[in-house]
This record gives sequence, C-alpha cells and structure tokens, in this order.
Amino acid sequence: MKNFLIIVILMSTLISCKKKDPPVVDPEPVPVQVNNCPTCNFPDTVFTSTATGPKLVFKFKFDSTQARLNNFGMSSTIPSTNAAQSPKFNGMSAHYIELAPNDLTQVGAGKVLYRAEETSCGGSNAITFCKSVVSKENDVCFSIPINSITPGTYKWLRVSLAYQNYDIKVRANSQNINGTIASFVGFNTYVTKYKMKNAVMTPTAGGTGNHSQGYWGFYTTVSGFEYKSDGQAAQTTVVNPNPNSPIPPGSCLVTGAFEQFSNPGVGAPLVITGNETTDIIITISLSTNKSFEWKENTFDGLFEPSIGEYVVDMGLRGLIPKY
Repeated sequence: MKNFLIIVILMSTLISCKKKDPPVVDPEPVPVQVNNCPTCNFPDTVFTSTATGPKLVFKFKFDSTQARLNNFGMSSTIPSTNAAQSPKFNGMSAHYIELAPNDLTQVGAGKVLYRAEETSCGGSNAITFCKSVVSKENDVCFSIPINSITPGTYKWLRVSLAYQNYDIKVRANSQNINGTIASFVGFNTYVTKYKMKNAVMTPTAGGTGNHSQGYWGFYTTVSGFEYKSDGQAAQTTVVNPNPNSPIPPGSCLVTGAFEQFSNPGVGAPLVITGNETTDIIITISLSTNKSFEWKENTFDGLFEPSIGEYVVDMGLRGLIPKY
C-alpha cells in the first residue's frame, strides 16, 4: 500500500503545474448573488420546476464516440507524448445556458436562459457548488417555459460547464483499478465539501472556499482502504467552433450548433415560434472521446502516476445540441 500512497502524493504534486489565467466571470445577466456564506449541504441531483405549459427541456448525453475536437472546433489527435481514455461519466452540472441567434452574437448578447447562483463569500465571485444541480445522463438538468423565450431562430447553444464527476482506470501496484475524479471546470467555484461515491471530500489543495478552474479531487478504494487526494489540473479544453464570438478566458463556455435528430451532421437552427403546444427536448450531447489526457511515460495506455505520469487535460471535446 505504500506505493499507492506515493501515487496520491504524486497526483497532488505533478498535476498542480499550470500557470493559471486570472479568473474571468461569465457575462451578464447578473445571477442570484449571495454575500453571506451558503448554508446548503450538497448539490441536488434532480432538477425541479413548478412551471406549467410547453417548456424547453435540457438533458445531458455523454458520448465517447462523438468527434474529438480542440478549442477551435477542429479535429484533435493525441500528441505522441501523451495518452488518453474516455471516462465513464456519473454526473455533470452547468453554470450558464444561452441561445445565440447567429455567428456574430457575442457572449451574453443572446437569450440567456440560466445562470446558477454565485457567492462572494470566499472573496472573489464564484459559483456556489452546493446550490448546483448535478445531473446524470438523460435526466432533466434544466427547463424553462417556452413563452418566456423571444420567438426567433437560434443557431448556437452555449453551455458553461461547472462540475464533472467520472470514473477512470488507474494502474497501481501492478494492477488495474477504478478511480473517481471530481473536476471543477467553472471559472471559479466556492466549495467546502463534495461527495465521491459515498465518501465526503474536503478540499485540502487551497483549502475550503474558492477554487479556480481545474480544481480536482480523486477517490478510490484498494483492498477495502480509501484513498483521497486533490489538486489543480494542467489545463481545460473549451470547444468553440465559432471564431466570430470568442469565449472569455478562464470560463468553460462550450459552444455547439443545433442539429435535428432526424438529420444528424447537418446544422438546423432551433426555431421558437411562440405557438408551441408541446415541450421541445434539447439533448446536450457532449464528447467524452479521450477527454481524460495525461503525459505518458510507458506508452502502454495506462495512467500510472507513480512513475511520473500526470494529467494534461480534463476538458470535454465538443458539444452538439440536438432536438
């Protein structure tokens, strides 16, 4: 077990190597703001709404076969010095959702549907993690009455991702084991504790309070013993295929063009007429294709922190909103 303890220490040391951009707050509108420290416990796992009538309903899909893209929406391959795997996602939360009519619609100038609660309790403005909704695949992560949306044609969906929870495979003590990663990819997150499986994690890297984009936690069990660690990731890929509308640095505002399920691969803007009589279901299909990437030393495709391999990227690799 000493070797595995070395792994935990190395993950804390090696992954904390990025020169971080200054935190940038996602654009207006201003969200619910709380100056006092939140009293909530853990995030909800079910989105609830009392709204009646036809709604625009959003659900996550985690697709390991979807195209693997870079920051500019172009096909991305894994460098020869690195290796990657497609994690098994357990849950995701969003911080911001926006509909953009066209290529020239700048961030914040479209129809902003949702922005999660933020707090200045930790000093600078930050996402209130315990007020988030962490959704599984195909669960409703957000909905809004269609009659509250200005009728029109919308080409792009922008979703600022805040939190990811997924399982990865780790090589340790000459055996393959499963581990769980909690990845905080929002611009800044106020977090005092979080759950990994049934274990409660308390931040040690940077202490409790505000954490900039890329803070992560790691949890696994070996022979009945729990192992926990946390740190700061190297970088986060944020896919934006629309060069006419740049994304603020430090945010995780992923952009994708709408498609219809009946005609995949072809852009089909979302049209809101204002006369809808039934719900419109939007699937936020996110590419998890080799989204967990690390510096490889043995070139065996197995992540082994104990031999100096370290995380390079934990960003999702593309967004296709489908309806």
